[in-house]
Amino acid sequence: MKLIANNYEAKDIFRIIREWSGLTQKDFAKEIKKSTRSVQDYEAGITKYSINMLLDIAKKHNLKITIEKI
Repeated sequence: MKLIANNYEAKDIFRIIREWSGLTQKDFAKEIKKSTRSVQDYEAGITKYSINMLLDIAKKHNLKITIEKI
């Protein structure tokens, strides 16, 4: 699967990655050592997440993050 991040908001990228993991919000939260409420807030766009968090999640789920100059 491929996601072009420029076509999405940060909240949607977080949700898509969680959905690709096959985990519920509760289980995903445990995995990333956050509360379920935090995951809900990331997915709702209420709370921003850091690029470091995104990179850590990508490593755990064998995802490649690519930045390409077009």
